[in-house]
Parts: sequence; structure tokens; C-alpha cells
Amino acid sequence: MKYTFNEYEPSKLLENHLNLGGKNPDGDEINLTNLYFTRGGKPFIGVMGEYHYSRGSRENWKRELAKMKAGGVTIVSTYIFWIYHEEEEDVYDFSGDNDVRAFITECGRQGLDVVIRVGPWAHGECRNGGFPDWVLKKPFALRENNDDYLALVRKWYSRIYDEVKGLFYRDGGNIIGVQIENELTDAAEHLARLKEIAVECGLVAPLYTVTGWNSAAGARIPLEGVIPVFGGYCEAPWTDHTEQLEPSPHYFFNRMRNDSAIGTDVIGGTSGDWQLPYERYPFATCELGGGIQVTHHRRPIIKPMDIYAVSLVKLGSGNNLIGYYMYHGGTNKIGKLSTFNESRATGYPNDYPILSYDFQAPLSEYGEIRPHYRLLNLLHMFAADFGDVFAPMGAADAKIQPDANDTSSLRYGMRTDGKSGFVFVNHYQRLTELEDIEGAVIDTGEVEFPPIDIKGGVSFFMPFNMDLSGSNLVYATAQPLCREGDTYFFMRIPNVEAAFKMEDGTVFGGSFEFGKARVKLISFEDAQYLRRMSDGVYLSDADLYEEDGNIRAVQGGEHTVYKWNGIEFEKYGTVYENDANGEVKIEDIGSAPFEPKYKEELALDGERKITWKKISVSSPDGFAEINYEGDAAQLYADGELAADDFYYGKPWRVPCAMIYGRECYVAISEMKDDFYREF
Repeated sequence: MKYTFNEYEPSKLLENHLNLGGKNPDGDEINLTNLYFTRGGKPFIGVMGEYHYSRGSRENWKRELAKMKAGGVTIVSTYIFWIYHEEEEDVYDFSGDNDVRAFITECGRQGLDVVIRVGPWAHGECRNGGFPDWVLKKPFALRENNDDYLALVRKWYSRIYDEVKGLFYRDGGNIIGVQIENELTDAAEHLARLKEIAVECGLVAPLYTVTGWNSAAGARIPLEGVIPVFGGYCEAPWTDHTEQLEPSPHYFFNRMRNDSAIGTDVIGGTSGDWQLPYERYPFATCELGGGIQVTHHRRPIIKPMDIYAVSLVKLGSGNNLIGYYMYHGGTNKIGKLSTFNESRATGYPNDYPILSYDFQAPLSEYGEIRPHYRLLNLLHMFAADFGDVFAPMGAADAKIQPDANDTSSLRYGMRTDGKSGFVFVNHYQRLTELEDIEGAVIDTGEVEFPPIDIKGGVSFFMPFNMDLSGSNLVYATAQPLCREGDTYFFMRIPNVEAAFKMEDGTVFGGSFEFGKARVKLISFEDAQYLRRMSDGVYLSDADLYEEDGNIRAVQGGEHTVYKWNGIEFEKYGTVYENDANGEVKIEDIGSAPFEPKYKEELALDGERKITWKKISVSSPDGFAEINYEGDAAQLYADGELAADDFYYGKPWRVPCAMIYGRECYVAISEMKDDFYREF
């Protein structure tokens, strides 16, 4: 069957219409049009990954940021949670894990830009949305334009500036963006005033963002001075029921920006006849789900393709800022006065773990690699090396538009400039099996691809009329990855026969040379371990990253590393990482060793039987895997809560260093049939 597209209609380009942009001391400028972002005058696609410094460990920031960079992240976004820094009024804490300046500085050392999300209200599943308790006790309305509240905001923004002064892009630093507030859907005047205060306090950056989603028409925002950013999650654990969700629209090429499902637990719709004018802004995301956090009543299991397919579909639908929430999981702190997690006890509709904010993210709460880290990097490498050509390309609609319950029709889209471009295919739907499609012929109007079979859960894209160092690649039934000089790396698409047709009609079935260009075709499995480092492209059997100029592996053991030399991958050397793992001993004990300090987490939705186990490890190295079945589990080390978990069918893994040399017990509460599960 032949699959075609509606006639491509390029959008009118608008420039300098939003009163944004800025230069650094070297004169390099970050700016944007209504279609894409620019850096140094060239279009680019940033990859933004959320990582909360205050939910991490300062001693690990350097290593974890290096892993993020190796995964293709170019921008780190991070909330500055007010409650973490001023739990008690006028008593500030920017030390240790709260040292935002040290975190941003470390991002800079790693070559990573930063977007600070300054609130004052943040959400982020934080207590009170990040407001300190004392703010809630003030005798005036919050998140509105009243003088008393705005005076508090000014004081808070000024305190942030005191910490990050000199780190902004205009100073030669790496803060390129500031997000104002979060999930405020119907308050354009208030958002505008918050931005004015931020600028007056010194929080000056080329880009200012606000979240653009609401229940239907997009958030009511100022028409200039800010950019709306969007999101899309494969699940909605904040949903107030325990049934399986309807098929997600995020697996279809529909150019949808506004996900009306995000934040429906805490936000409402806009009033009047407002419609967000999307044509004024580039398609930008800040909350593509890098995973999803479990709530007490909904506990989905995230699979790698759940995440990759959504990101690929958004890229094919026009997304030009790839922003994930979360990219790196974290751990909530416990304050002097309270825990910092969102809960029904604080007036919110969901209970989250007291400590764990793992989010099933590409990098786990404790820095372990998950498979979608590798898959997402396939897109990130492409965005880095071909973003200047790709970003100006518009999205073209497929002639066939399947509905949400259609499991037999091809889901496809295109980014194009009218002559060249990339065809996108998504043959994956979370928790749904799609029918195989044989002999699909995709016709862009400029180029007709040969028939391909699309089988299994796959998502991919293929180029047409792509420039390869001066030669025209008419089409390829393989996915472009990255470029090193005149070498172009492509990936075999699972179950699709690779074919490269060049301008003279020659068709190649594998790696080849043509003119100045060299094409290197690698397997889907190898592509997931391809990494761009500061001095070239590397390949190994482990997840590589670069720290202090040295190539390291995330996994323990000895790993052979290969580096591209312009002709082939040659052996670069070996890396060895400590692969020791402490012996883990878990034993049942008959009675509680003490009254659990946070028993309420073990008794959510009613009293539950609690069983106890004693746990010890012989070494601080590696991870302890705790296999249990229950509702919730808590790890106490020397009587203090060290880790917790809502059971969702996966083994619970905690660092042995958390246990070693301490008296540790695990409390497990009884499981009942009162939550959504996928196990």
C-alpha cells in the first residue's frame, strides 16, 4: 500500500517578535524565531534533561552530569524549590546538596547549559508545590498580583540572584533560560509581572519559558517576552482512578502541543474565548516524560519504547526543543519541620513516596542506566549533528490519520523543507499490540521509498534527498545517527532491509563510499552504545562517558573501547570499573525492632500488617537488590529513614554504601488490591 502526505505548506517565518534573545561577552547570541531556536545565527535543537540538584548528592553531581552529557543532553533544567532553601522564614540554606551555584558551575565544567525553574510555585511533586509552610500561612492570596505576595516573590528571586550572580549567559556563564512559575493556566498578567520582577532582580537570560498546557486551549500567557513549553507523558499516575488509561494520543503524529492531561490533579482551564496562538512560538517541550513516577494508587511499569516512541513522534511532529522530565531521578530530603514529598496530608490529591523520586527515569535515582537512556541518545546524536538542517523543516500531515483505537493503520509523519526531509514511522503503542504492515510504500511527493515491512514495536525515521558531503542521498531505509567529518553513521532499523539510493541511481545495501562521503551502517544493538565524546565517536559493550578527560564505563568490569579513526572502529583501549558487589544478607525477624518513624507511609489507605527484615552487606560496593512483595517498603539505617519504595513489580535496588557498617532494617507493609498495577 502507498502512503502519501497532504501538500506541504511552509509556515511564515517571524523573527524578533517576542522581545527575547541575548548575547554573551563574546558576542555569541541565543535567540529564536516562531519556528526554531538559533545559536550564533544558526538553527539548533537543544536536548534538555531535568535533574534536581537538591534531590541529588553533591558528591555525585559531577559523575551524573557527565552521564547526562554522554546521553546527548545539552541543557540541564532544574527546579529551585523554595521550601528546600527557606523552610523557616529568613533562615536560608544554600549549602551542601542545596548549593545551586556549585551545581550550575559543575554543569558549566561539563559543557552543559542550564535553565533554572525559579517558581515561586513549582509543583514537581514537592510539598506545597515548593512553597514553604510559612508562606501558606500568610494572610493574603498567593500566585496573584497583590503587593504583599509580590514583595515575598521579589525577596525570594533576589535571594536566588545572590546565589547565581555572574553565571548568566550575558556574564559568560551557562544559564541560558529562566522558567517563571509552573502550570499557571489563566494568569497572563501575573506571569508578566513575575517576569518583570525576575529581570529587576537580575535574573536575566536570553530565554524565558512558561508552561503552556491547560485543559483545552492552552495556557493564557503574555504574548511576548516568554515562550510556552509543553509536555507529554506515556501514563498519568495522577489520574484519580485505578483503571487502564485509554490509548495515548502521544503515539500519533498529530502536531499536538497541549497535553490537557498533564497536571489535571492541580490545574484548571482558561476562561473566556482564549486560544494560545501557537504560530508565534517554536514547538518546545520541557516535560516529555523521561519516565513516570508511581503514586500510591497508580503504579505503571515503564518500558523503554514507551519513552522513545513518544520523543520520536514529537520530533516528527515539529518539536524543536527536546525537554525531558525527569531525565535523572532523585531522592527527596526530609526537612527540619516536615517531609518534602507531595501527599494528601498536605492537601494534594496524590500520595508519593517520602524519599524516592526515581521516576523510572533514563538515569535512576541512584544513577543506574535504564535502556531508554540508550534509545533516546539515538535521537539526541541526530539533533546535535543535523539540527541546523532539520530544525527549519516543517511538519507535514499524513493523508491517513488513524484514530486512537486503530491498531492496523500505519502511523507516519514527515519533516520537510519541500524538497528534502525525513519520514517518521511509529509502530508502537503502550500496552497495545499493533498489527504488522507488509509492503508499505511511503511517497513524500518528491521521493518514493521502496516497499518495507514494519513489524514488532518499532519507531524510526528515514531521510530523503539528504546531503552527504556534496552528494545527494535520494533515500535510505535506515536511520541517520550522527556525523564525524565526512563519515555518516546510520542504524539498521529492526526488521527493515537497509537500502541507500544515491543520486546516480546506485543502491547500496550496507556501508559504502560515494564521492567524499563514507556511510557506516551499524546494527540497532550497537547503535545504542555509540557515544559522542569530546574528541570523536566511540563504541563499546558498556555505557561510556567522559570524566576529567578520561573515558569511563558505567558498568563494572573490563570493557574494550573502540574509536572511529575515519575509516573504521579501531581498538582504543580498555576501561576497567570496579565490579565488586557486597554480599547481601536479608533475614526475617519476628518482631519490630522499633516503632517506624514514618509509619503513616506504611498505612496509607488504612492499617496494614507490617513485616520486618534485617539487612546487611559485606562491602559498600554495588547495589543490594531487595525482592519483596508488598504495598510500601522502608529502609531504616541506624533508626533513620534512608530509602523507601512503592512496590510496582520490580526489584528494589539500593546502594550497598547506604547499608554498609550500619544497623539496617526493612519494613514492608501488606499489599491490598487498591491500586492500578501492570504486574
